[in-house]
Amino acid sequence: MAGTTRRRFDPEFRAGAVRIVKETGKPVAHIARDLGVNEYTLYNWVQMDRHATGQVGRDGNGGGKLKDSEREELARLRREKADLVKQHAQDKAAWEKERAELEDERDDAPMLVKLQWARFSQVRVHQ
Repeated sequence: MAGTTRRRFDPEFRAGAVRIVKETGKPVAHIARDLGVNEYTLYNWVQMDRHATGQVGRDGNGGGKLKDSEREELARLRREKADLVKQHAQDKAAWEKERAELEDERDDAPMLVKLQWARFSQVRVHQ
């Protein structure tokens, strides 16, 4: 693997390869072999083109257009996700604050408690 260089393809070549796949209907693997390109690379180019032109649906095979009810549900789910992310951030901040307070209490404990804590924290339970 050492010493191998990565091939770069200009946008015109990529667009031409994708156009060949679209127009001929041949499998991506056949066209990739004919062009001397890795089949996964050509497949990625085709997928990117489908995404750019809005031809990819939820199943990845095409369709692309959402019904009004699906669009409303998507908007609702995105709002719920945003609310959950916000709530999670608040919970995490509260947990961090509580953890810091508990550490402060532990650090303020008398030396005898600290020594016992250190001794018990080293004990391992064998099962």
